[in-house]
Amino acid sequence: MARSSSGFVAGLTAAAVAAVGFLAYQAQASAPSPAELAAKPRTPSTAPSAVPSGKPKPAKDPLRLPVASGSGERVVYALKDRRVWLVNEKNQVTQTFTVMPSTVSPPPGAYAVTSRSGSVRGSDGVQIEHVVRFATVQDVSIGFSAAVDGSTPSPDPSRKTGGIRMKRSDGDAMWTFASIGSKIIVVA
Repeated sequence: MARSSSGFVAGLTAAAVAAVGFLAYQAQASAPSPAELAAKPRTPSTAPSAVPSGKPKPAKDPLRLPVASGSGERVVYALKDRRVWLVNEKNQVTQTFTVMPSTVSPPPGAYAVTSRSGSVRGSDGVQIEHVVRFATVQDVSIGFSAAVDGSTPSPDPSRKTGGIRMKRSDGDAMWTFASIGSKIIVVA
C-alpha cells in the first residue's frame, strides 16, 4: 500500500509542477516586453506619486534650438542652458555647443557682432583667442572666446568679466561663422 500511495503522491506532485509551469508560461507570454514597457506612457497608477496630476510634459531636447530665437542666419545664446547654436540662412542648426558664461551677462535681445580680436588677454588675465564681441553691459564688453590653454573654468564671481568661454574647436567655429555685423540672439 505504501508503494501505491507514494506513486500517487509522485503523480500529483508531477501534475502540480506541470500546472505551475504552464501558468508561468501563460503569464510570461501575456506580459509586456521591456521595450513595450519603456514605450508605454506612465499612467497615474504607475507614475511616481510626486508627479502632479495632468499630462506629463515631454522631455526637453537640450540640443533643440529655442523656439523664440529669431530667423535667418544667426548665433543663438541661451543664458539658462549655457548653450550656443550656429544657425544658417535656412534656419538649420549647423553646430551647437555648451559655454561657460561670464559674471556679467547680456539681457535677452537681439545684438550684432561689433568687434573681433584674433588673440588678446581676457579681463580675467587668461590668454584668449577668437574673440567675438557683441554687447557692453555695466561697462564690460561681452563676447565669445576660447582660452588658448583650452580651459573653461567658472569665472571668479568677485570680478566683472564678459568673456563667454568655449572649447577651442567651438571658438574656431564661432570665429568662422560670426563676422562683424552678424546677428546674435540672446534668450533667457
